Amino acid sequence: MKMNWGTGIVISFALFMSFILYFVFKVQSNHKYDNELVVEKYYQKERTFEQDLEKEKNAQNLADKLIVENLPEGIKITFPKSYDFKAIEGKVSLYRPSSQKLDFDVPISLSSPYLLIPKSTLVGGRWDIIIDWNYQGVGYINKEVVNI
Repeated sequence: MKMNWGTGIVISFALFMSFILYFVFKVQSNHKYDNELVVEKYYQKERTFEQDLEKEKNAQNLADKLIVENLPEGIKITFPKSYDFKAIEGKVSLYRPSSQKLDFDVPISLSSPYLLIPKSTLVGGRWDIIIDWNYQGVGYINKEVVNI
């Protein structure tokens, strides 16, 4: 059988398209390459963006800053010493960029001026920590990245 250049081009395009489609289906079916959203309710989160910016500005303007430390026993979050720790409320959100299944929140309920998140609850790797807290009606947000 004699093959002309038009048939060769059609066969080349068909092979190239099947090659690309093979990799598309392979990536979509493999759970190793999950494409998860960073935030579940993205559009609802976008509505509070201005409030979050104001809270971040409040946290930056603090004279006595919040401190996040990575200790052998866990992540220690120390709140400003000038504040009464019993009046501090809020939550600490721990996000794992590589897996949404590992994300969790810890409510802030203090019996001392710091909060300790034990290492036994954390998997090694990068954690994005968002501390959303209130003191006497003023909101604050601190964002940190910790590698365990």
